Parts: sequence; C-alpha cells; structure tokens
Amino acid sequence: MATNATVEEVLAELEQADTLEAIQGAIIELQKYFQVDNMVYHWVDSAGEQYGYGTYPLEWAAHYQEQNYIRIDPVIAGCYKRFHPVDWKKLDWSGKAVRAFQAEAIAHGIGNQGYSIPIRGPNGQFALFTVNHTCEDAEWEEFTETNRRELILIAHYFNQKALEFEPNRTPEQSQPLSPREIDAMTLLAIGYSRAQVAETLSISEHTLRVYIESARFKLGASNTTHAVARALSRGLIVV
Repeated sequence: MATNATVEEVLAELEQADTLEAIQGAIIELQKYFQVDNMVYHWVDSAGEQYGYGTYPLEWAAHYQEQNYIRIDPVIAGCYKRFHPVDWKKLDWSGKAVRAFQAEAIAHGIGNQGYSIPIRGPNGQFALFTVNHTCEDAEWEEFTETNRRELILIAHYFNQKALEFEPNRTPEQSQPLSPREIDAMTLLAIGYSRAQVAETLSISEHTLRVYIESARFKLGASNTTHAVARALSRGLIVV
C-alpha cells in the first residue's frame, strides 16, 4: 500500500474540505491507496460548467479537449445511457475513430482497463468517477469485484462534496428509513439481487420495489445505487 491513510480517513478529510484543491488531494490519496494508474472525478454542474480532478496526465487532458474527443469517447457515451457502474470492456470500441482514440490514450499513459461510475444529481448535474489501470482482464475483474461497493461509495462521497459548490444549493433534508427499508438497502449493499432480497425478506419483488423507491425518495437519491451509497455514507446501514 502506497499511503498510510485509510479510505475512511481520506473520506473524513474530504467531508471537511472547503476548497476544490482539497478534492484533488483526496483523489490522489485514494489513487495511491488502491494502487491504480489513474483515478478521476469529473462533473458538469447545473449551469453547464465542467470540473475535473484526478491523475490523468495534463498533456492528455489538454489534447482531449483540443481534439474534442468527448464526441467519440465510448466511456462518456456509455455512461450517459446507464445508471450502474460500467466496465470499459463492455463498451463499443469497434469504430475506426474510436480505436485510434484508444491508441492515443494508451500512448499518453491511460491504462487499458477502466471502471466508471455514472452519477446524476439535481437540476441536470452529471458526473463520472473513474478508476483506470494497465493489467490483464482477469486481474482487473478481480479488482473491480473486490472493490466495487467501496468505489461506488467513494464516487458518491466525491459527488456529495461537489454539490456543495453548486450555486443556490439548498440543504438536504434527511428522513429516517423504516426497518424494512434499512433491511432492503443493506442486502442490496452487500451485493444481493432484487430477487434474492425479496426472497430473504419473504416479500414480493413488487413490495420490495415500494421499499426501495421510498428509501430513494427519503435519501434524495437519483437511483438505487445512489440510494445505497447515501445510506452507507450517512451511517444508516452498515455492511
């Protein structure tokens, strides 16, 4: 491990951060902790302003903008259509222009493996949290499977902090979850499918959906994954 700080310690520092530079510092600490080539958080606020923090080489970031690669980047296109984490291998890299883009990225130090978590916030806010590395498929699959839940939690911590910099932001109102909502969120957090959760709680999937939607509303979450992350980050569930 390349740093003595734990994930919990870095996230605790992030919660107290009041500058954009502190967000950059936290992401560098986490990149060292997970021992990956790159870690990046990028968001577009409700006014359309873009912010990016992470460890991609500055030369690549500038080149990406100059070439307007956002037009063809499969990660952007793929994540904008999804709510759940995306492994880059499952995206479409078949086009000639896309293959050339990928080759350029690798030449600039971007790893061949990637895992991106799309996040949607209030008023059209959209963000991506990405972990990127160079390794074989089997090693990457083991890494993402082992760290998936923690990475989702980290992604939403970064986004929660980013929203504090949103103009005209109103404080979040937190409502307590019911015991059944806590049960449902906890089982989802440890990786159960909806069918498994319903079976474990001896309820129908329709009833489970009611609990999940209620919890999502109380947490102010944009989707189920976001709800689980918020419940974890606020200590409402423990896994």
